[in-house]
Amino acid sequence: MTNNNIHSQLLNKVKKGTKLIGVSVGSGISAVNASKNNADLILFLSSGIFRNRGVSSLGAYLAASNSNDLNLSIFDRDIATKKIDTPIIFGLMATDPTINIENFISCLKDRGIFGINNYPTVGLIDGQFRNYLEENNLGYDQEVRAIRIAKQKGMFTTAFVFNEIQTKQMLDAGADIICLHLGLSVGGDLGTKQIKSLQYTNHLIQQIFHSFNEGILQEKMIMLYGGPIKTQQDFQYLCDQNEFINGYIGGSLFERIPTEEGLKVAIDNFKYSSDEHMISFMNKKDKSPEEYIDFVQAYIHQHYYEYISLNELADILYISRPYLSKLFKQVIGKSFKEYLVMYRLARAEHMLLNTNQSVKEIADSVGYNDYAHFSKLFKQKYGLSPTHYKTTN
Repeated sequence: MTNNNIHSQLLNKVKKGTKLIGVSVGSGISAVNASKNNADLILFLSSGIFRNRGVSSLGAYLAASNSNDLNLSIFDRDIATKKIDTPIIFGLMATDPTINIENFISCLKDRGIFGINNYPTVGLIDGQFRNYLEENNLGYDQEVRAIRIAKQKGMFTTAFVFNEIQTKQMLDAGADIICLHLGLSVGGDLGTKQIKSLQYTNHLIQQIFHSFNEGILQEKMIMLYGGPIKTQQDFQYLCDQNEFINGYIGGSLFERIPTEEGLKVAIDNFKYSSDEHMISFMNKKDKSPEEYIDFVQAYIHQHYYEYISLNELADILYISRPYLSKLFKQVIGKSFKEYLVMYRLARAEHMLLNTNQSVKEIADSVGYNDYAHFSKLFKQKYGLSPTHYKTTN
C-alpha cells in the first residue's frame, strides 16, 4: 500500500462524511483488535509500550530507554509478525541525537512501514528545558524536517501540532494529517488529573485554525488527539463547533481505559449484583464531582431507552437538582438534556446503519415513543430524516 493509496482512501472517507478514527497502540493484541474493529489507522508509539507496562505514557520521555530503538524492537516482534490490514504509522523521535534521520526513515520504509508520526514530540515540553532543546538543535524544527523527508520518500505522514505556527510548518512540509495534540488523556488509573474543559479546547481549536482558509483545510485531514475527550459525544461537540475536524486519534481512551474499566466490570460482575454496585457507590464517602457525573453518564448509557429525568438522578444521588445540573454542565460542557439527546441519537444512528430494524422500532428502542419528535430531533442533528439517512448511507 502506497502513501497515495492511503491518502486517497482516507480522504474518500472524509468526503463521504465519515469521521476517521486512529488508535495509538503499544502491543500486538491492541493493533490486531484495532484493525479488526475498523480503525482507519494505527499509530505505534513508544508511549503505548509504557502504557502496556502499567506505567504512565510519559515514560517515553524519560531516559529509561531510547525511544526509537524500543519502538522498532517491539514493532518487529509484536506488529510486523501479525497480519494487519490497517495502515500502521511509526512513532519517530526526530530529535534522537544517535541517528541519521534520513537514513533511519529510509530504514523504516525498507521494513514496509507505511508512514511516520513525530512522537515523542518536544511539543509537550515547555519552559527552560524546551529552550535548551531548541538552542541545541533538538527542537520542533527537527520534527518538521522528519515529516518533510518522509513525505519526499513517499511515506504517509501524520503530524502532531500544538499551535498555529507549528500547524503552518507542518502544512508546508506536506503532512497528510494535521493532528492537534490536546495533551494527556483524562480518566482511568494512569490518566492526568488536571484537564482543560471542552470549552477551552474549542477556543484553542478556533484560535489555531482561524487563519487558514477553508480551501487549505479541505485539502488536508484535520484530527484531534487526547485531551478532555472521553466520549463520542465530547468529540461530536467539538466537531459541531468546527466542521473542518475530520477525526480523532486516541491512545489511553481506546487502549488503556477500556481495559481498566472492562477488567473491573468483569470481576465485579462475578462478585456483586447490580444492586450492590449501586449501594457501593452510594456508601462511598467523599465522592468527587467527576464521580457524580461518571455515575450519571453510566446510568444514561445503561438506561437510555427508558424515561430518565434529572430529578430522578438527583434523588438517587441525594443532591439537589440545580447542583447536579450545574455540575453536569461544568464537567461535560453541555446540559444534561443535550447530552441525553445526543447519546440517544448516536445510538439511533448506529442502529440505522448496522441493523435491519425499522425506523419506528429504532425510535422506540432509544427512548422515543413519539416518532415525529424523534424524527425532528434526528433531522436537526444529521440534516436528513431517519428514513432518508438509512437509505442513503
